[in-house]
Amino acid sequence: MHALGASFTPRCSTETPSNRGGPISSETRINDRIRVPEVRLVGPNGEQVGIVRIEDALRLAEEAELDLVEVAPQAKPPVCKLMDYGKFKYESAQKARESRRNQQQTVIKEQKLRPKIDPHDYQTKKGHVSRFLGQGHKVKVTIMFRGREQSRPELGFRLLQQLADDVSEQGFIEAKPKQDGRNMTMVLAPHKTGKGHKSKANAS
Repeated sequence: MHALGASFTPRCSTETPSNRGGPISSETRINDRIRVPEVRLVGPNGEQVGIVRIEDALRLAEEAELDLVEVAPQAKPPVCKLMDYGKFKYESAQKARESRRNQQQTVIKEQKLRPKIDPHDYQTKKGHVSRFLGQGHKVKVTIMFRGREQSRPELGFRLLQQLADDVSEQGFIEAKPKQDGRNMTMVLAPHKTGKGHKSKANAS
């Protein structure tokens, strides 16, 4: 390699092996680990610099106090980008954690009821729905009709409306009751603010 490339001390050096690799690829090469004659260089703001010698790319990285990161090793020539690799890895980890939190928040629980549910069973089901909403989960409530009950959809509708009113402090109707074959479904979502006025607005 050119003397400049050999003398260049990367910000993510061999003294800190924990900084190697990262979310771009399990085998991401950075700085003087990129051993090709030339690369297609992309600037820190996404601007296309063009095809340059690896020595020049490393020099530009050093001058900008950034890392040269290989982002498309299969390209001819490989595509490299100037970036703060340590900051990139940190931000990627933050985004991954946020994504996991969002996935947890959008978990949909389900509760099934019968149109002529026993009062004690109703209280039990209502408690489950209230607890799920309190934990930040959405709840899909399903009314299951059998036989002649299918000719009385208003029974299921009234039951769903009653349930929505009973848990209005914890959640609101996100998807209004609708008939789905032999079932009627409704989706409740938790309040972000903890207020119960949304339920009445959606139920009306």
